Amino acid sequence: MLQSLKEKIMPANSTIAAVFDVNLYDKTGYYVGLGLAISSSIFIGASFIIKKKALIRLSRGGGTRAGHGGFGYLREWIWWAGFLSMGIGEAANFAAYAFAPASMVTPLGALSVLVAAILSSKYLNEKLNLLGKLGCFLCILGSTVIVIHSPKDEEVESLEVLLEKIQDASFISYVILIVLISLFFALGLAPQFGHTNVVIYITICSAIGSLSVMGCKGLGLALKETLSGKANEAGNWLTWMLLATVICCIVVQMNYLNKALDVFNTSIVTPVYYVFFTTLVIVASTILFKEWYHLGAEDVLGNICGFLTVIVAIFLLNAFRDVDITLNDVRGILRPKASAVSTYRAGSASKYTPVSLDEEGLMSQDEQVMYSSTGSTHIR
Repeated sequence: MLQSLKEKIMPANSTIAAVFDVNLYDKTGYYVGLGLAISSSIFIGASFIIKKKALIRLSRGGGTRAGHGGFGYLREWIWWAGFLSMGIGEAANFAAYAFAPASMVTPLGALSVLVAAILSSKYLNEKLNLLGKLGCFLCILGSTVIVIHSPKDEEVESLEVLLEKIQDASFISYVILIVLISLFFALGLAPQFGHTNVVIYITICSAIGSLSVMGCKGLGLALKETLSGKANEAGNWLTWMLLATVICCIVVQMNYLNKALDVFNTSIVTPVYYVFFTTLVIVASTILFKEWYHLGAEDVLGNICGFLTVIVAIFLLNAFRDVDITLNDVRGILRPKASAVSTYRAGSASKYTPVSLDEEGLMSQDEQVMYSSTGSTHIR
C-alpha cells in the first residue's frame, strides 16, 4: 500500500523525490547511515596522512620515490595501514548508502578534506596559506552545491537491468573517453608536467575512480541479490567482470594517487582529488542511470553555480599555493599608506578638518610620525 501511494504522489522532480525518500528511512537506520558517513570521512582523511608519512619515510631512506616510478612504499607497513584506513572508509561509505539517502551521505565526504587539512598541519607540518584555506572552503562549498542539485541515483533491481544500461551507447562512449583521456594524461602529460601540476595525476585517478565506483555499485547489487536469495549471482559472468574492473581501476587509481601525494602537499591533493572524483562520479552516474531527464531549472542552475565555484577554488589552490600570504598581510593592504596620508593632509589642510584622536589611533606608529610632520593638529 505504501509503495502504491508513493507511486501516485511521487513527483517528477528529483529534488522533491529525494525529500520524500528521506521520510521512508526509519530513524535508527538514518542515524546508522549518518554515523557510517562521518566515520568514512575520518578514515579516508586520515589515510592520506598515514600514506604520506610512509612516502616521506621511504624518501628519507634513499628508496625510489613513488613520484619517480618507485614502488618501495609497498614494503612499508605504515603505507599498508593507510591503505587499510582508506579501505575501511570506502566500505563504510558504501554501506552508508544502504541506510541513509544519497543526498545526505555524499556531501559528508567533504569532511575528509577538513580531516586531512587538520591532520597534515599537525603531523606533517605542512603550511596552507590564506588563499589555500579559502580554496579548500570553496571546494567544499562548490562540491556540496553540485551534489545537492545533482540527480539522485535510480534504483536498479537486478544485474539484468544493469547490463542493459551498461550496453547503452552513451555509457560506452563515456568509458572509451575516460580510457583515452587517462592514457593521454599518463603517457603524454604526466612524464613532463606531472611533477609541476597536481591536476595531471588527480585527473587520472579520478577518471579511473569513477569507473571503479560504477563497478562497486554493480558488485553491491550482486551481493545484495545473492544474500537475499533472489538469485545466485556468484556464477554470473557480469559479476566477475565487474570484480576484475574494480580491481584494475583501484590499482591504477592508487598508483597515481601515491604519485600525487609524494610530490604535492596533502592539503592540496585532498581537496582537488575530492572535487574531481565527486564530479566525475556524478557524471558517470548520470550517464549510466539517465537521471538528468528529471532535473528542474533550479537544479540545472545549482549545478552550474557549483561547478563555477569549484573552478575558482582549483585556481586559488594551484595558482597561489607558493605565495606566502596571511591575514596580517591582508590587514596591511587595507591600512592607509603614510605617504598618501601626508600628501592628502599637505594639500588640503586649509579645506578639510584634521583627523581626530580616534582616527589617529587607527594609524601605525610610523604613519603617526609622518602625519605629525605636516603640522596637523587634533580635534578634541
